[in-house]
Amino acid sequence: MAQAFKALADEVRLRILAFLRNPEPSCCRLPGEVCACDLEAYLQLSQPTVSHHMARLVQSGLVRAEKRGRHVFYRLNQESVLALAQYLKDLALKEEP
Repeated sequence: MAQAFKALADEVRLRILAFLRNPEPSCCRLPGEVCACDLEAYLQLSQPTVSHHMARLVQSGLVRAEKRGRHVFYRLNQESVLALAQYLKDLALKEEP
């Protein structure tokens, strides 16, 4: 959980997650996946910067990555995002003793 919260503590990473949830049409996008080049264009950031942010999101488990040829495709890890949401919900709804 701690790695996921660390990953979410960055504004760029929050924008990436929102983009992965609802990507704009692009040349490399496949259903449910976004190519790294599309993230660069969307974020207006360099490839090394996008790679850094994506590595953090993949390490946290919130995003899955798959390399195909020269391209890397990313998608949300729905199970991890739901687990994080459930953790926060349980925390918020915990009854006081």
